[in-house]
Amino acid sequence: MKFVNKLKRAAMLCLVAVMGIMMLQGCGKKSNEDIEKSMKEFAPGDESFSIYLDEKWEVEDLGMDNWLSAFNKLGTEGVVIMQFPHDSAFSMESMDDMVKLVEESYVFTGTDEEAPEIPGLKNFKAREGKITIDNSNIDGFVIYGESDYAYYSFIFAANNMSNSFVQEMNVSCSKFVEKAPEVEDNTTVEITDTVRWFNASYAILTEVNGWDYNRFAGLPANDDSVATTQDSLESWWEVTDRVSADETLEWILTEGHRSGFVEDMQLMDSCGLGDIAAEERVDYLLANFQVDSASAEYLVKMYGVYEEKGATAIDGWDYCRAMNLLSFYYLAGYYTEQEALDKSLEIAQTVQTLFGSWDELMESYLTGYEYWAEESSDERREIYEDLKTREDNPYSVDFKTSLEKTW
Repeated sequence: MKFVNKLKRAAMLCLVAVMGIMMLQGCGKKSNEDIEKSMKEFAPGDESFSIYLDEKWEVEDLGMDNWLSAFNKLGTEGVVIMQFPHDSAFSMESMDDMVKLVEESYVFTGTDEEAPEIPGLKNFKAREGKITIDNSNIDGFVIYGESDYAYYSFIFAANNMSNSFVQEMNVSCSKFVEKAPEVEDNTTVEITDTVRWFNASYAILTEVNGWDYNRFAGLPANDDSVATTQDSLESWWEVTDRVSADETLEWILTEGHRSGFVEDMQLMDSCGLGDIAAEERVDYLLANFQVDSASAEYLVKMYGVYEEKGATAIDGWDYCRAMNLLSFYYLAGYYTEQEALDKSLEIAQTVQTLFGSWDELMESYLTGYEYWAEESSDERREIYEDLKTREDNPYSVDFKTSLEKTW
């Protein structure tokens, strides 16, 4: 109610002010030049972009150095600008993902509208409707766009999306300037067919992370990627230094999840699952073992793969992850670029002797994902098929290409 009362008082004050202006100056629309005179330049903490807004607006801290939030003192008008650099750990995979994030976070409902041009950006999309901020439902106009450096969302909000507010919004958009920082990159390796092959072996995960599969390891090698990959390695692999990195790589190359897969499937054999008709196996497991339906279906599916493809069915999962680990080790600073590339070459040459094509390797990788995650690989399978249709298809490099040291 406090917010509503503020809005009511603000509306009355605005009405009085407008009537006074009309009596003194008559009724008229401000020019863009006049609007600009009452604006000043605003920028986020990292100064990676700037925009002109009402000089009386005040910045609010969103806890992100590359986001900007500014509102008037009453909180009845303002803007939130979110930037998602393509090469960052918080990158969006697509414009649709960013739209989903914004509209779910702010409970935004609206209709598609024509977007104003914003210098340096492309692929615009705009939506107008109602947006929830601080538990208040107000008018919102959201613009999405992207540059070579980042995705952006501009959330303009107002108690009343008046013509004057829209005009000011358009002026602000026209004054936007991206100041993308020069990204330090200590990677020196040339992207040859051999390195492209390395990248392709884990391109699905690179795409899931929103990184660049045309760059060795997916990210520029710098202090930011060191922090990102060290955190990731600790969270997912319990790798915290060179010793644990070596131990984990040794485990995945000599045992990996493929060892557990074989043990589980041999246990199913010993339980007599192979003697049961395929369509009766789920019921058999439910009747004789303490498993739920989901687990029974999962085990039966994996056992079917084991029957069809044998003990090596998920070897591709371990080998692709070993290749990916080496790229992470390099970015994290646990391996030198030379060490990561040399070991990647050794593993890649082994993989070429075990599989006949990218499709065969990726099928093994995706089956291994299902075994490890105990869930469908459909999402990753769709990513693989999509990657193969792109102009920069990472799998365009011949699987049987002669892999050699080019660094």
